[in-house]
This record gives sequence, structure tokens and C-alpha cells, in this order.
Amino acid sequence: MIKYTKTHEWINVEGSKGTIGISDFAQKELGDIVFVEAPVVGDQVKAGTQMGTVESVKAVSELNCPASGKVVEVNGDLANSPQFVNEDPTGKGWIIRIEISNPAELDALMDDAAYQKYVAEHAH
Repeated sequence: MIKYTKTHEWINVEGSKGTIGISDFAQKELGDIVFVEAPVVGDQVKAGTQMGTVESVKAVSELNCPASGKVVEVNGDLANSPQFVNEDPTGKGWIIRIEISNPAELDALMDDAAYQKYVAEHAH
């Protein structure tokens, strides 16, 4: 089950774990991504707060966390290959995995259909 935030992050929920990245729309808006700053394993992240940054040739953008939890894995491939976020944002371009501490928070996020509608209404 993939859910989206209004700040264009996604979380793919599998049981009590969630994989987090940025949406295809976000990577297109940002352009070529050159650096991803992510939390480290063991960090606590909180829904709706900044958990890192994505730097592109155009700008540095905040990464906001879609759900609260503990970081259990970080995509180490992004250190040498940040372009994975452009090439495959919901696949090999994932950023972190967390152990979700409050699944009820996910109810506030958008499903794919709602997110596509949100993007269509808010795209510049």
C-alpha cells in the first residue's frame, strides 16, 4: 500500500515497516539529483517533520517524513548513485525504511488516486 504526502514523499507500507522516498512528480520538478541527505539507522523520525534533504542542480528541498518511527535501513546506493531517485523514484531510488510507530498517522495520507488529483490541481 503506497500513500503520499502533500510535500511529495511516498511511503510503501508492508506490515509494520514503511519504505520512504520522493514521488515521480517531485523528481521531475527537482531535475537532476546530485545528493541525498538522509537520517541514519537508529534515528527516530516524526511524521510531518524534516528528515533530510534532496539536492538537485536547481535547488535543495526538504525531505519530510510521512510517518513516525525508527529508521531501520538507509539506501546506501544513493551515496554514489543519487540519480537512482530520478531514474526509479519508487523503486531503487527509495531513501529510508522505518519501523512504523503509529500506523494511525497513515490515515491522513493520500492514496495514489487522491495524490494524482492533488498534483493535477497544484502543479504550476
